[in-house]
Amino acid sequence: MADNHSLELLVQALKRLPGVGVKSAQRMAFHLLQHDREGAVHLAQALQHACAQVRHCELCHTFTEAAVCHTCLDVRRDRSQLCVVENPADQAALERTGAYKGLFFVLMGKLSPLDDVGPKDIGLQKLFDRVDVIVDGEREVREVILATNFTAEGETTAHVIAQALKARGVNVTRLARGVPVGSELEYVDLGTIAHALVDRR
Repeated sequence: MADNHSLELLVQALKRLPGVGVKSAQRMAFHLLQHDREGAVHLAQALQHACAQVRHCELCHTFTEAAVCHTCLDVRRDRSQLCVVENPADQAALERTGAYKGLFFVLMGKLSPLDDVGPKDIGLQKLFDRVDVIVDGEREVREVILATNFTAEGETTAHVIAQALKARGVNVTRLARGVPVGSELEYVDLGTIAHALVDRR
């Protein structure tokens, strides 16, 4: 396969995408080279441009091309609320609801001791520095909403952040867990029902 070195490099590169194995990567590579070389070139250029231009927002850590993202610059946002999410996809999901009007902080990960991901790897100090910003003699952020995922790692991350922020005297809340809208109780998992009972209002 020495004569297919470039093809193998492409397959290996595509395998880096989440959920893409060898066969899927090969299908993508074959499709691009056989049916859409123009698309392949466009994809390569777009990736190269994004890697060169996209950086982290200085305030919330999300992806942006400017020093500060448009969300942080929006004067209509409630600056007293800061919602902590794991990644930009989670931020986008919350934005689509139209229910949240505060600011965000994007961790770009979650604590995972088994994968050697600790507090420094997800920039928790940057979050704490953001919460400690003083405006007109008092802390600008008055409520931190923890919206990490409800996985073991997400729960651990939320717990560590909550403990550190409560020690600073910050009001910390967590997204509620409950029964999904439109579902029937007999088909909902027991853990979700238990949390819905505890978090009832």
